[in-house]
Amino acid sequence: MTDASQTPGALTDADRILAGLDEQQRQAATTLGGPVAILAGAGTGKTRAITHRIAYAVATGEQAEHASLALTFTSRAAGEMRTRLARLGAGGVQARTFHAASLAQLSHFWPRVTGSRMPALLPQKASTIADAAAQLRLRLPTAQLRDAAGEVEWRKSQAMTMEDYGVQARIRPLPTGVSPEAMIDLHIAYERLKDERRQIDFEDVLLATAGMLEREPVVADEVRSRYRHFTVDEYQDVSPMQQRVLAAWLGDRRDVCVVGDPSQTIYSFAGADAASLNRFIHEHPDAEVVRLERSYRSTSAIVGCANRLMRGRDALTLTAASGVAGREPTLSVHANDSAEAAAVAAACRAQVDAGADPSRIAVLIRIHAQSGLIEQALASVGLSSTVRGSTRFFEIPVVKRAVLMLRSAPADHRPVFQAVTDIVMGLGYRAEAPATHGEERAQWDALHALVTLAEEAGGTDLPGFARDLQRRAQTEHEPTVAAVTIATIHAAKGLEWQHVHVCGLTEGLLPISHATTLAEIDEERRLLYVAITRAERTLSFSWAKSSGHAVRQPSRFLAELAPARPPRAVGSRSRSTGAGTRGGASS
Repeated sequence: MTDASQTPGALTDADRILAGLDEQQRQAATTLGGPVAILAGAGTGKTRAITHRIAYAVATGEQAEHASLALTFTSRAAGEMRTRLARLGAGGVQARTFHAASLAQLSHFWPRVTGSRMPALLPQKASTIADAAAQLRLRLPTAQLRDAAGEVEWRKSQAMTMEDYGVQARIRPLPTGVSPEAMIDLHIAYERLKDERRQIDFEDVLLATAGMLEREPVVADEVRSRYRHFTVDEYQDVSPMQQRVLAAWLGDRRDVCVVGDPSQTIYSFAGADAASLNRFIHEHPDAEVVRLERSYRSTSAIVGCANRLMRGRDALTLTAASGVAGREPTLSVHANDSAEAAAVAAACRAQVDAGADPSRIAVLIRIHAQSGLIEQALASVGLSSTVRGSTRFFEIPVVKRAVLMLRSAPADHRPVFQAVTDIVMGLGYRAEAPATHGEERAQWDALHALVTLAEEAGGTDLPGFARDLQRRAQTEHEPTVAAVTIATIHAAKGLEWQHVHVCGLTEGLLPISHATTLAEIDEERRLLYVAITRAERTLSFSWAKSSGHAVRQPSRFLAELAPARPPRAVGSRSRSTGAGTRGGASS
């Protein structure tokens, strides 16, 4: 392992690359060779550190520019990395997603290895899965077809054989009414149809690339002579299948740098494992480990809140680089969901009136079905909103169908919530939530949100309730030039705002009701950590005592964010949590 910052006669360009880095970032940038693990907390300048590390290695001659491959998980992140590397004089370094790098290699080598064209890439799985289901005389609604596609993706991300999946299918929650045997048959039929049609799906790209490198020495030698230095961003999100591809690229070489934060592992449903970084360090006992713990995003109060949440869990302990104490995060409790949404909207309005840019304000939620009330509440105080990474609530297809059915239903004398419940049951709604966690559950959550609205509607009748829904939907089409962001916590990862409001901190939402194992509860904790570390200046938490007729309990995590001193009774008023969070980075 070399520390190139000690090399005599270091290049002027190399010195320029290191200028402006803090001590921890400089250590990350100058620790070259491999293996290296950079543990980078939220807001610590992770992207800055790793792009400067790559550029510094190129400038000092430790790495050849065209022999370096930087891997990340989104095209947006790869594009940002390429832009930064070009500015640092290392524009020849390849920065790609795992899939983009694999697809390029597969397209190049497939004709040479097989003597035929590469199969067509399947744009989406649902239609092929629908054909496979039809062959099996298995009737699946659209939501369940999408969840079946999710099962295929999960199996492949885990690098499972069909036999392995056969064991897992018997203990996993599957789409309603689909037995493990039927799901296994569906997977087999789907794979057979793809083969008959000469198609491969997104996950097959990784599988085929790994197989080609493992079985074809000529291909492996050519790829390994091309790429000799690897940097893997967001390593905590690497799936077993992606790890297999990385191992095939590396061969017996060790020049790899992995970067990430175990506390931000929130994609276990896609194969991510919070233990992956620690496993890397365990498997490479001589690895250099660098820790980035200076947050350039959040105040000390917010950093402290995040640290408290993750205390005792082998997490990074962040400090606020600015030294600004900031306001302690606040907690408010409300009578019901509508009251909570109204209070959050009023707080956003007050922040805008005090000079805040609406686009620097975010309302973070656990599930998309929470967005409808918040959208309407923001509109009612004159604030536009944008829902990040998802369809607005009243544009969700099942919600649009429900509203249309409610508008055309005749008035009757039953309580409005009973009439609404009966109508949405025609769209597949049931009193109990489905066991699955995918599209079927998302549709149930959306319909349940309508039922909850009806339960809180008071004395109105069904036509009046339908008119109210129509008004809510119409307000969503206002201009959103300067808009408050509404986002699920998953969609918020990697982003930051000056002011963050985290809503719905109740048992059943955060942690979510289907999180029952210790591992699943740990992931919910990490979700809250991600939400906290999106905030730069102010942070608020809120929860509602009831949702329709259901009584709620506060999230178990709130007790860990509370101050050491006994808090005042708050009712629906805000109080300080006495907590802070760990921050995000000047990346």
